[in-house]
Amino acid sequence: MELIRNPLRRSFSLPIFLFSAALLLNSASPLGINYGQIANNLPHPESVVPLVKSIGARSVKLYDADPRVLKAFANTGVEFIVGLGNEYLARMRDPKQALAWVKSNVQCYLPATKITCIAVGNEVLTLNDSALSSNLLPAMESIHTALVSLNLDKQVSVSTAHNLAVLDVSYPPSAGAFRRDLAPKLSCILDFHSKVGSPFLVNAYPFFAYKSNPKQVPLDFVLFGPGSGMVDQGSGLRYDNMFHAQVDAAYAAIDKLGYKKVCLQISETGWPSKGDADEAGATPDNARKYNGNLLKLVAAKKGTPMRPNADLNVHVFALFNENQKPGPASERNFGLFKPDGTPVYNLGFNTTGLVSTNSSVSDGVPSLSGFSPVNSSNGYLAITADDASVNLLAHRETSYPRGIVYFVPDGFRLSSISSLIIIPRESIYRDNLKRKNRKLRIRKRQIPLSYSSSPSLEHKKAYVPLPIAVWSKPTRVEATSSLVI
Repeated sequence: MELIRNPLRRSFSLPIFLFSAALLLNSASPLGINYGQIANNLPHPESVVPLVKSIGARSVKLYDADPRVLKAFANTGVEFIVGLGNEYLARMRDPKQALAWVKSNVQCYLPATKITCIAVGNEVLTLNDSALSSNLLPAMESIHTALVSLNLDKQVSVSTAHNLAVLDVSYPPSAGAFRRDLAPKLSCILDFHSKVGSPFLVNAYPFFAYKSNPKQVPLDFVLFGPGSGMVDQGSGLRYDNMFHAQVDAAYAAIDKLGYKKVCLQISETGWPSKGDADEAGATPDNARKYNGNLLKLVAAKKGTPMRPNADLNVHVFALFNENQKPGPASERNFGLFKPDGTPVYNLGFNTTGLVSTNSSVSDGVPSLSGFSPVNSSNGYLAITADDASVNLLAHRETSYPRGIVYFVPDGFRLSSISSLIIIPRESIYRDNLKRKNRKLRIRKRQIPLSYSSSPSLEHKKAYVPLPIAVWSKPTRVEATSSLVI
């Protein structure tokens, strides 16, 4: 079975308002998102901030150090991997130029914007460019030296992302090995990671394995389907999905070079919703299944069969479809969302078991079902609700101290409420909606339990990117078509 990804260079985006699927992930989730901008129709980064926070993404990966993005995300707590493009590698061999780059693209945004890693180049070793490859490690070393000189090396690491085509053998996973021509360079890069404590980044795409051989690669295996899988005869380990098999093949290759303690992280993975006629599997339904099951896997916080305790730290590709990316149609259709913020496919209620009514995830917070996010003309996120009794899942918003924060759709009938504060849509000053993180004085209405005293009114300050409600604990709500609040 072929597990090696086709060596296509890519650049990525980040997810918008993955309402119920993202809420499956709590604030400690290792979920990250790629935010690429090879498009001419994307929203301003300030508009993306509340969307990123709403999906619970802990980390955002860029392919540059876009000042608009880094300024927009100041004081949000979202971590960033910034990119240093391949075109800069030759210049970064010069320590002075590396220092200047770090000062103007990293240091100036700290500590307000939480930059935690610099990705030097992208998939360099599989571009068949010997000059570029020879500049990669020296550039990484110069950037790290610059961080050391600025006393930033403890908070900002240095790495580079690799295409899985660096592997010569990827099946079975235990036989994973790097290409012989790349092994010397990769050994030196792994030695660098070992010395400075930075992660080895891998872009893992089961889609490309399926695309290249759809008759031999079982679709269920690449989509995390039930009942599929294989046993690695070399290790005796069972693999239920190709994603884990690809990751463990990379682990095995790293182990063979003697660097078992180097941390491996997944800098990119995803599935396109559309492709050319010869791109098997590129459909909205398959993309929904792959990414929905991937989010479920991330939420479980489990490693791989070979590394069951490892933190994979997955960055999903990508937030937006990017209409100016070159290559086959799939390259422009990896986004979870369209540029207007509407989902490309519904991750909130797919058939993979990611979300279901009256179900709960491992941390005990209930999940949401029966809602579909849509845009409204006034800048609010509107939600349509079916007549159903559901459990409303929290998106934790640390800036508000009273409890767990929930995004509140229109048309909620509230029942069995405990310590609830509602911020109605009407009470948010509409003329302030476009001002990010503006402190607004908002009128809130406290809804008591049925046996409590009458509602009271109060005034407090809070950051409000969207209409929210605050519960002190998870609460059952009943969704109806009538507007109650």
